[in-house]
This record gives sequence, C-alpha cells and structure tokens, in this order.
Amino acid sequence: MPRKRRFSPTQIIIALVLVAISLITYFASSEFNPITEETQQVALTSAQEIAMGLQAAPEMAQAYGGLHRDQAAQVYLDKICRRLVENSEVNTTDWPFECHLLADPETINAFALPGGQLFITAALFNQLETEGQVAGVMAHEIVHVVARHAAEQIADQQLTQGLTGAAVIAAYNPDDPNGGLATGQMAALIGALVNLRYGRDDELQSDRLGVQFMSEAGYDPRAMVRVMEILEAAGDGQSQPEFFSTHPNPDNRIARILEAIDAQFPNGVPEGLTP
Repeated sequence: MPRKRRFSPTQIIIALVLVAISLITYFASSEFNPITEETQQVALTSAQEIAMGLQAAPEMAQAYGGLHRDQAAQVYLDKICRRLVENSEVNTTDWPFECHLLADPETINAFALPGGQLFITAALFNQLETEGQVAGVMAHEIVHVVARHAAEQIADQQLTQGLTGAAVIAAYNPDDPNGGLATGQMAALIGALVNLRYGRDDELQSDRLGVQFMSEAGYDPRAMVRVMEILEAAGDGQSQPEFFSTHPNPDNRIARILEAIDAQFPNGVPEGLTP
C-alpha cells in the first residue's frame, strides 16, 4: 500500500513566502500609463528600459546583417519616424526614439527594443509600396515602446517564475525527487499561456493606437491594412514571415484595424492624408 504523502511544514512556509514576495513585487510595480490610459505592472523604470534598449541595439542589428548602407533610405525612414513622433500623442512622452534600417534582405520583420530603439529589415522595407505603409509599420512598433509592453512582459515573467518556483518547492517529495516535476511543468505551461494571451492583446493595442498615431501625423491609416495583406502574401502557404513569429497574429486582424479606423474617423477617412 503506497505511503500517504506528507508535506513538510518548512516546504509550505517557503512556498508561501515565495508566492507572497512574487505577488507583492508584481503589484507594487503598478504605474498608470497616460498613453494607454491603463494601470499596468512594469518591472523596469523608464531609464532602465532606455539603457537596456541602447545596450541591446548593436547586437540586435548585427543579428540582422548590421545597419543598411543605403543612407538615402535611412534618411527617408528617419523622416517618417520623426513625423510620427512629433505630430502625434507620442510627442507627450520622453522616449528617445531612433529608427534603424537593417541590411537583412531575407527576413521580413520589424521590432522595437525597450526605450525607443526601432528596427525594420530591408526585406520588409522593400516590400512596402508607400510612405504610409512604412509609417504603419513604424507606428505599430512605436506603440510597443510607449505602451511599455516589454516591461510588462518582464514583470509577467518574473511573477510566473516566482509562482512556478513556489509550486515546485511545495510539490517536492524527498521520497520521490522527480514527483514535483509535473506540477512545476504544468505551472510553467499555464504561465506561458497567460503570457501568450498578453502578447496577442499587445498586438491588438499596437494596431489600434498605431492607427491613431498615423492619423494624427497625417497618414492614411488604411495603409496599415495593406501592410497586413503584404505580410500575409509573403508567406508561401507553408511558412509565415518572421514578423508573425515575433508579433502573434490575432484572428481577424484586418477587420479589427478597420474597426479602429472607423472609430478614429466615424464620418469616413478624410481626403488629403498621405497614403
């Protein structure tokens, strides 16, 4: 007859302390974001985000073939980014944005590092047909910065790690050292699923606020719909652009962008915006 499992009081106390520390740390990091109008949990100060982005930028650029040598294209990209930052609600923030064109001719992607370092690969840049489409991609990445999505994800990961550690300790059985493994793995899996959901929410928020920032800067937000069509067409039916790997693709994304455009312009998109 199998022996009844006994939990050590010390194990329970340590697990509860870990849970308490994780939760207190997580909820103590609450900050109100005036751009998103949400209270969010962030694991970094704005200064730390900026420093992290600046430190990681050279290595990130090198991973994508380094910076592109086409200075005219870089000047064009800088002009678009400056217009977005200076003529939208983004100008109320203090993030030091820098936009970089990467030399990679094959990887279709764009991304933002914490603190304002923005990147687009030549592979994606060359697929885009208009200035407005480039603005749509960069506006989306700008939202990731001002909404502090990276700092939120780090806070979520720290909470998940703390709770997972508590589950492993509580489940540990000295008579069966591997017995708690399944519990710990399940806790980690649940945490990963939660974080994935947050990632999809981040993408929808970036699309919605990206529409707003584009419009405020005088760009036609319908260009963002065309960007999604270009990205979807870039897949060969079996693989998708890396953009969709680093930016989870929510269902009905184009429909949601069109909803955001309707909300921004309930009487229809006006004439004269840059396509």
